[in-house]
Amino acid sequence: MADATLSGMREISGAERRARLGRRHALAGGHQAESVVDAARAVVALHGTDPATTVLSALARTRDAAPADVERALYDDRDLVRVLAMRRTVFAVPHDFAGVCFAGASDVVAKEQRRMLLKLLGEAGITGDLEDWVERAEQAALSAIEAAGEITSAELSQADPLLATRLRLGTGKFVATPTVASRLLTLLSAEGSVVRTRPRGGWTSTQFRWAATASWCDLGEPPDHATAITELARQWLRAYGPATLDDLLWWTGWTKTRTRAAVAALDTVEVEVDGRPGLVLADDVDPVEAPEPWVALLPALDPSSMGWKHRDFVLGPHRERLFDVNGNAGPTVWVDGRIVGGWAQRDHGEVAFTLLQDIGAEATAAVEKRAADLTALLGDVRLKARARGWTDVERELRA
Repeated sequence: MADATLSGMREISGAERRARLGRRHALAGGHQAESVVDAARAVVALHGTDPATTVLSALARTRDAAPADVERALYDDRDLVRVLAMRRTVFAVPHDFAGVCFAGASDVVAKEQRRMLLKLLGEAGITGDLEDWVERAEQAALSAIEAAGEITSAELSQADPLLATRLRLGTGKFVATPTVASRLLTLLSAEGSVVRTRPRGGWTSTQFRWAATASWCDLGEPPDHATAITELARQWLRAYGPATLDDLLWWTGWTKTRTRAAVAALDTVEVEVDGRPGLVLADDVDPVEAPEPWVALLPALDPSSMGWKHRDFVLGPHRERLFDVNGNAGPTVWVDGRIVGGWAQRDHGEVAFTLLQDIGAEATAAVEKRAADLTALLGDVRLKARARGWTDVERELRA
């Protein structure tokens, strides 16, 4: 039995949390997923703002999979669906979980996106009833998307004068002037009306086509809000627990009120993690044994790197070297549930890595093999820092 703390809570150590991560995130040998959809379930949702992350995160967790398997799940079988949900981030989630994300997290994003669009329209000099203006633009966009079947943002902006209206973002040399069409697609995706479909180009492309959700995939009747937030919290605690309320609040982008309401509907047990009160599902209290030794090279923004607000039990002292200034994880090297270094793809294609602590000769050799395998997998594909900045380790390796 684990030792009890002075407060009477069961203490779940960093070592046990790392053991849970290796097993549940499908990273340790013998615990990998059978399919890329199972890989997504293992971490609740695959990060999707950078399409390369979606693919590489899935492959790192799936036996004998290739990029084509991820593309098939996304675009042919449509067992994975891209949603704009937690923290205003794009995720690829199992088809049967998309409704939970829309009802439990996307509503927050949609409300904020609508507010921002109205503000930008006012700043662009649009006068009159702005709510009515947006409603007319939405109808024009949805009609054009329905007629086209699939459409790009650029094509949509040409479908109606309202959609071609230019907005202004940023100041100075960082000014951007997107069309209303591009902003509306973000809003409509948060509302669940449209989804990102197959991109133009290869599996790292960010130039997505868009389709009406109902024509792309039948998501069924969405759950009610209370059911959705409870299920989202349950799935997250199953994959990432034990964890603190702060961790769940950060990962979801919820308010404290919503976070507490979601957890209150669950059967949980309070435990101690890293000297803080945390939670674990009541049927998940028993100790977890460490899996066999494992190593992994995970891409930037991987779910295991970005799963908690408080990451010291996996990250240690390496945050400054491996995360950008906005808190986004770069490509990381993992050994037995610890982040021990970083990697980068050089311009000629080689995947190189840097270790920030001693991991021993055997683990180092395993990392070297993973780097060689990843170099071969990427081939002519070149990775870029999308939706984030280059980390210090990446800059050093690419230099």
